[in-house]
Amino acid sequence: MARLEGLLHQYNIPKTVFIQDWPDSFEGFSDLYLVGGDGTLNYFINKYPDISIPLVIFKGGTGNDFHWLLYGEMDTLTQFKKVQEMPARPVDCGRCNNRLFINGVGAGFEGAVAKALSTQKKLPGKTSYLMTILQKIFSYRSRHFTITTGDKVITGKKLLVDISNGRRAGGGFHVAPEARANDGWLDLVMADSLTSLRRLIYLPVIEKGKHLGLSIITHFTVKSVRIQSLDIIQYHLDGEYAEAPELDIQIREQAFLFRY
Repeated sequence: MARLEGLLHQYNIPKTVFIQDWPDSFEGFSDLYLVGGDGTLNYFINKYPDISIPLVIFKGGTGNDFHWLLYGEMDTLTQFKKVQEMPARPVDCGRCNNRLFINGVGAGFEGAVAKALSTQKKLPGKTSYLMTILQKIFSYRSRHFTITTGDKVITGKKLLVDISNGRRAGGGFHVAPEARANDGWLDLVMADSLTSLRRLIYLPVIEKGKHLGLSIITHFTVKSVRIQSLDIIQYHLDGEYAEAPELDIQIREQAFLFRY
């Protein structure tokens, strides 16, 4: 935050800083710079779902997967200089039940990991995520899901059911490596139920995004999907833990403008 404020001052760009008490509207502002991770961005889009002012997200959280999607590994100075010249372009988001998400929703194993992380102090990057995965990989029991999209109905035990707008989750796991945040589609990625040993084998493959061609993986793009289970569904929404009896998910095309 201090680094960005210093750059705005150096380049004589007028600013108003909001930390806790965010306004009802941003009338009169030309651009909005957010500093935080995926959770901060999720909070923002749900508080201002109809905002039309161009946005920029600067890395500042424990999970910065959507930032990485738009800006890669840019440091603050490089990104700041770039966004002065970048056009405002539309980005899709999704709606899950009554909340928006911009990076992704993960049910099943990812939901159990998110629940465990919700009671811990998170470390930067994927460190906390990876440590919790290794703890859960032996104890998690795959749930039975019914996934309905269009004329497709898929039932059975699944290790994970992931609906992605972005390509990466958990601070660096490339769960949906072919996803695009501006193509009007969400990527649905499902992994079959696996033994603990096979989970250990495939974890590095999924981390690198090399899993889509595996026989244990089902992957296609969707406009909407409904996920049901015999149990309450544990899931994350842009990394934030939640639970519900079922998930009703739709794409919201060209929902926000970002400079990238």
